[in-house]
Amino acid sequence: MTGPRSPISRHVGQVFIPVRDMRRAARWYSELLGFHHEPDHLGHEDTIYDIPTEAGPRLCLDANRPDFVPSGPARFFFWTDDMDGAVRHLRAVGADHVSDVHDIGSLTFVTFTDPDGNLLMVAEPA
Repeated sequence: MTGPRSPISRHVGQVFIPVRDMRRAARWYSELLGFHHEPDHLGHEDTIYDIPTEAGPRLCLDANRPDFVPSGPARFFFWTDDMDGAVRHLRAVGADHVSDVHDIGSLTFVTFTDPDGNLLMVAEPA
């Protein structure tokens, strides 16, 4: 059964991650994801930073609402093909609240928080 065609695409264009201190967050995410961050490349009066991604939706650090409350489940996850290495790296970059590795059959995952308390996840396919 099919419904009416929607003018809205099922392709996610960008995911926004709220942050309070843009420069600190940009440095932390660059270390987490292994890319070189240039603090001069912030946009919109230093309130937006586009994280370079390899594929899929783009990621954007957004400091436009510094009074946000980080709550709820992880909104997305990063892929890995080395969960043990990912957990070691999370601890090395000072990620907070790194969980135990959970195995749900189709994938394994860990959750952790960034310096602003946003819940994030790394997953490895089974």
